[in-house]
Amino acid sequence: MIAINKRLASIVTISIVTTFLAGVFMSTRPINETDKDLFEISKNIRILSGVYDKLNTYYVDEPQPGELMKKGIDAMLSSLDPYTVYIPESRIEDYRYMTTGQYGGIGSMIQAHGDSILISEPYKNSPADKAGLKAGDVLLEVDGENVIGKTAKEMSVFLKGGAGSELSIKFLRQGAIKNVTFEREEIKIPDVPYFGMLDDKTGYVKLNSFTKTASQEVGNALRNLKDSSAMQQVVFDLRGNGGGLLSEAVNIVNFFVPRDQLVVFTKGRIENMNRDYKTRNAPFDLDMPVVVLVNDHSASASEIVSGALQDLDRAVIIGERSYGKGLVQQTKEIEFGSLVKLTVAKYYTPSGRCIQKLDYSNRDENGKVTEVPDSLIATFKTVNGREVKDGRGVDPDIEVKAEYFSSLSTKLVGEYHIFNYATAYASKNKTIANAEDFHLTDQEYKEFSEYIISKKIDYTTLSKQQLEDLKEVAKEEKYLEDAQGEFDALLAKLTPSLSKDLIRYKKEIKQILENEIVSRYYYSEGRIIHVLEADKDIEEALKVLNDSARYSKILSGK
Repeated sequence: MIAINKRLASIVTISIVTTFLAGVFMSTRPINETDKDLFEISKNIRILSGVYDKLNTYYVDEPQPGELMKKGIDAMLSSLDPYTVYIPESRIEDYRYMTTGQYGGIGSMIQAHGDSILISEPYKNSPADKAGLKAGDVLLEVDGENVIGKTAKEMSVFLKGGAGSELSIKFLRQGAIKNVTFEREEIKIPDVPYFGMLDDKTGYVKLNSFTKTASQEVGNALRNLKDSSAMQQVVFDLRGNGGGLLSEAVNIVNFFVPRDQLVVFTKGRIENMNRDYKTRNAPFDLDMPVVVLVNDHSASASEIVSGALQDLDRAVIIGERSYGKGLVQQTKEIEFGSLVKLTVAKYYTPSGRCIQKLDYSNRDENGKVTEVPDSLIATFKTVNGREVKDGRGVDPDIEVKAEYFSSLSTKLVGEYHIFNYATAYASKNKTIANAEDFHLTDQEYKEFSEYIISKKIDYTTLSKQQLEDLKEVAKEEKYLEDAQGEFDALLAKLTPSLSKDLIRYKKEIKQILENEIVSRYYYSEGRIIHVLEADKDIEEALKVLNDSARYSKILSGK
């Protein structure tokens, strides 16, 4: 009887809404377009309530009403764009973390490794770090509950909690079981994980996200480098930065352009979503040469910063074409502590271009979202008259093609061979050289190679796979018999040899392994420092910044 009443209550609630909406049409006045929209809403809510009623009453198994409705909402929103999402009360903390970079917890990254969850990297000075947890520790129990077999998502819920709350962790390290008890704290992931000097006059600032403290952290970094290191030019790194708050993007552009400068404007279906965003503060420096680094994972707010500085001819953009997200989201409160985050507008950089790459309003016959067609790509002009395009993200002024890992390197990372070896290395070596100067000796790399060979890793290469695919095509077309010898000879040459590939790809494998080892001693900051000297984007940035004539020529368009 109780279950039936719950069903009736949910149906009554929906019925009240539909009755209210239907009341709009009781009038005898002519129906306009707005009325037609409301009629469609009323009709379809009544259909939804009818389906929901019949499922609750007749479905063979007992439905879970909350889960059923959540899936229905998610399916509805997925037909729009991936940024329009329903956020139930249970996920509010995750949303808070996305916008503030803050959460209550132990302060560590974790990863699944088979049925186990490992500490992959504790944050420096976090509760986990201070309690002595290290990368590679296998979590066995949390507050007495066995956690073997739990997913990383489930484990994250276990480890999070209010600041000051206590938890006990049992873990396995190098074959020994250990226990530790400590308190959670309020964790704030820094937006700027590292800043420093690349040479005696070039500063470097890495920005990972645009939470509400992003511009404050960038400003602190810039002032520190100028005051303490006499910085004269700067490389601003937005690679891999997926964006965040639009207002923080405007504030960051403001460091390099004057007050009252248009940075971005938005246009939506509703008039009050049409807004201009201008700088409001005194700039940090109007003349300092600036290079901005972007790649195909630089999105949203990162593209506002890079696109605006490009349009205003205030910075040279280096790297790859950016992701192409020109959509603006807002969150709206709904009942029972939930939120809906929805796309309300598109944004446009000062030249008037929108860099949105995918057209979510149009899909092909298979339902796949298509890119803005070439025929609709428009050309705009920067302040100095340089041509820039819309609909494709931000094109760099200087393109540096991305380098991709070999199949072997991908295998070593994906199957945790490098992670595990770094863990073992750190357990045997209490200290190493600083992050910038640490390098494995040839003997150490030889020992690593022997360790990998002992694992008898099975992998293939793209070239071998494509040759095998071609062989199948030749077989279908009756050419294989005539070319069998050539195929066999080439296949033999393209079949990977683990021992040879460990030598062939020594440079990249060694760099990946060194970076993982460095993180054991110097955390995420050490990772960044260690790769800077071999970074081709950084190399190109320094060339441009140290050649004032070339820098000026790029920005002038002459």
